[in-house]
Amino acid sequence: MNDQQNSLLLRSLRGEPVERRPVWMMRQAGRYLPEYRAIRATTDFLGLCKTPDLAAEVTVQPVDLVGVDAAIIFSDILVIPEAMGMELIVEEGKGGPRFPNPLRAEWDVDQLASGITDRLRFVFDAIAETKRRLDGRVPVIGFAGAPLTLAAYMIEGQGSKNFDTFKAFLFAQPAAAHRLLEKLAAELIDYLVEQTRAGANMLQLFDTWAGVLPEEEYRAFGLAHASAVLDGVRRAVPDVPILYFPKGVRSYDGFAESGASGFGIDWQTDLRRAAQELPDTFPLQGNLDPTVLLTPPEQIRRRTQQMLAKVPSGRGYVANLGHGILPNTPVENAQAFIQTVKETAI
Repeated sequence: MNDQQNSLLLRSLRGEPVERRPVWMMRQAGRYLPEYRAIRATTDFLGLCKTPDLAAEVTVQPVDLVGVDAAIIFSDILVIPEAMGMELIVEEGKGGPRFPNPLRAEWDVDQLASGITDRLRFVFDAIAETKRRLDGRVPVIGFAGAPLTLAAYMIEGQGSKNFDTFKAFLFAQPAAAHRLLEKLAAELIDYLVEQTRAGANMLQLFDTWAGVLPEEEYRAFGLAHASAVLDGVRRAVPDVPILYFPKGVRSYDGFAESGASGFGIDWQTDLRRAAQELPDTFPLQGNLDPTVLLTPPEQIRRRTQQMLAKVPSGRGYVANLGHGILPNTPVENAQAFIQTVKETAI
């Protein structure tokens, strides 16, 4: 675990002086890269996730092709519900991932398997193979979906604009919802800790659907169970930073007590305000609107420099997008973003 302690990424996350900001992009191993599409043409999405050699290959691609400062393992947040016994279907271009038999009652929650870490060996093998291929060039990031976000898919059955079925479940069956979220939290702690044992230098907990609930319900169903994961992981592996990315939240009040070592900020939030609301001992990450990468290079450079200027120079900070890179992003535009960060001194 000491191979990357002096990397730009980990030094910045510890709040140590750095010559420039580290930079990577969410979903950086993906469809905007022709090299990814070439490999993806040989297998389906889950097949790619579950073949460590291929997963490692696409994980390393953006390091070589666009020059990012970290490699995030190629996987999917929904491998957890699948390992718990839910049938998962992923058909790109056909509406995204879906569970044909979503959870509808407490009985469904009780049927979910526990102690599933061994079923996810392909993720840990992919991390280990990625480490071998990178040979210390950049750190490796592991990740998982937060309990609330996983539960949203498991109950709704698929992505949704409003998550009506999921929200109705939480409002009508709160005891069953908390039981599900507690089960997920327990599995996620083991899963993330095992990722660090495989070689992950940093972790990220994605809470993509944090913003779909009213604030009071988010704190009860979302933040409370995410905090259980964050705190559990920090206790087990205190030297590995774990960033929490709660997309769509309206306030960061109380987040300092969540157990996270830092926070990802989405593109809808003003980065300067987030820096003011969260104590400066917590590093931040983000938050360029991914759509900016669809504009001319001079616009990308200008907007990137504006983003970098919003974070005080002495604060730990990682440049990133405020959500995943869009599949129709030109590779040269992604490179313009990365290069602008690299050329901007603190």
